[in-house]
Amino acid sequence: MDVRAALTMEDCIGAVREALQTFARGDCEQFPRFQLKPGTDGPLMGLMPAFQGGDAPIWCLKDVLVASGNRARGLDSHQGAILLHDGTTGEPLALVDATAITALRTAATSAVATLALARPDALRIAILGSGTQARSHIEALRLALPQAEIVICARSPQQAEKLAEETGCTLASSIEGAVVEADIICTVTGAREPLLRLDWLKAGCHVNAVGASSPQARELGSDIVSSAEFFVDSRAQAMVECGELLLPMREGVIGEDHVRAEIGEVLVGSRPGRSGPEALTVFKSLGMAIEDMAAAVCALRKAQALGIGQQIRWRPG
Repeated sequence: MDVRAALTMEDCIGAVREALQTFARGDCEQFPRFQLKPGTDGPLMGLMPAFQGGDAPIWCLKDVLVASGNRARGLDSHQGAILLHDGTTGEPLALVDATAITALRTAATSAVATLALARPDALRIAILGSGTQARSHIEALRLALPQAEIVICARSPQQAEKLAEETGCTLASSIEGAVVEADIICTVTGAREPLLRLDWLKAGCHVNAVGASSPQARELGSDIVSSAEFFVDSRAQAMVECGELLLPMREGVIGEDHVRAEIGEVLVGSRPGRSGPEALTVFKSLGMAIEDMAAAVCALRKAQALGIGQQIRWRPG
């Protein structure tokens, strides 16, 4: 299926927002994510299952492979597929490109979190990174905050310059220069060590921390995390995979109760968002199977309506 022909970023933002609200109400199920790493230097595989009940129940399984050397090959680092099954009969419904869905739904989730947590008068966005997620975040945040200027900075000056030219963003020569006046910061990098300093951050800043997704890696240091009102997509997942939380917990800087809320709880009003205009807020995005399911189902329905994609007759043996 041509995902981008079937699913706009605007559609994806709406689908992800609804999925996060559904998750917060307990009306869908997400199961533990398995991460499998071979003994060689092969890519990591993640398996992400979810179930949505209701009048048209759906089972979803996403397999995603993360190959860190793919940029040099001209490929996205995240590859994989999403399987959708009828939740009653188990019959396969669709096979969807997970690379395209991941790019869309991750940025869409950041846009939803930004609208829920950032100050409404935000005028400057800093994006750290220059890969697929940087490009997708530019698209999503322009929809969320069309009045804001976007500044980018990345480890590769050539790639950052190319992205800035292609997207009409402002290019910063340093991370500090990019973030010091930013109202919103998105970290979408492959960094394993903190990128930011607390004294660089503007009062009332909101940070979407997206890049790191293992207990040993983090884009934000303990000083920022301990000072922030900290939000996650899933508490259960964060307590297993989130280096931004787990590392300062091991250092004794924060406790297990440091998570203020899941973003879905903020969206449905069961937990508060930012406490005031001067608060530093952080949303840690690890990625959830329910987001993939919502985006893939939306893409499938739009593709069926548009008559695109390849149909294969399912004949169980």
